[in-house]
Amino acid sequence: MPRYALKVEYHGAPFVGWQKQQGLASVQGAIEAALGKLEKREHNIAAAGRTDAGVHAMAQVCHCDMDAEWTPFRLSEALNFHLKPLPVAIVGAARVDDDWHARFSALSRRYHFRMLARRAPPTHDVGLVWHVKSPIDIEAMRAGAEYLLGHHDFTTFRSTICQAKSPMKTLDELTISEHEVAAGHEYHFNLSARSFLHNQVRSIVGTLERVGARSWEPAQVKAALEAQSRAACGPVCSPDGLYLAGVEYPEDPFA
Repeated sequence: MPRYALKVEYHGAPFVGWQKQQGLASVQGAIEAALGKLEKREHNIAAAGRTDAGVHAMAQVCHCDMDAEWTPFRLSEALNFHLKPLPVAIVGAARVDDDWHARFSALSRRYHFRMLARRAPPTHDVGLVWHVKSPIDIEAMRAGAEYLLGHHDFTTFRSTICQAKSPMKTLDELTISEHEVAAGHEYHFNLSARSFLHNQVRSIVGTLERVGARSWEPAQVKAALEAQSRAACGPVCSPDGLYLAGVEYPEDPFA
């Protein structure tokens, strides 16, 4: 059975997340249903990572096995036709080796988070940014973020229902940039690691927002990390501004 890698973009608002659940709308379920229109059988696809309810993707990656040989262009076009009108799009497709796996072949994942700081609510970007009303000190957030880089026990920043075997993770990148927008500022967080714990990114961003709002001192992030206790974490922020931004492989199948 020929195997294909798919690069997927989606708006997470209508879905319970990536993973299919009986009787509920999921991104995985939507793509598998579209595949069923092309080859009438049950399909089971695997993804690089499972995004939660409301979380978006710019470049999720999954793979599927087909009975027939498809040109990547024709496969992506056919899937996009059957995915309408859902906010899911196949933005890339490639034939890959039979042992290539969207999850296990991946070297790292990148997440992007958008936080809008202004008194007025968002209009055009409703559901696409996390809206906060407090003025934000970006340098304080950057100082707090420094404590999280590297290899740590991230128990504080993982969900109590996280199924990962170990809380030990290496955070390779955590950068924050500021962008002026109408009546306020937007802050972009970019995080990269081989893998992430459940709710790790939202826990980190929610905690750093408290630092930026001057409710926490930057050093309190270090104390929270070292506490290795979920109770020490700041608030878990909204999923609205979170995007799976990319997955790195030894060789980019979409190049």
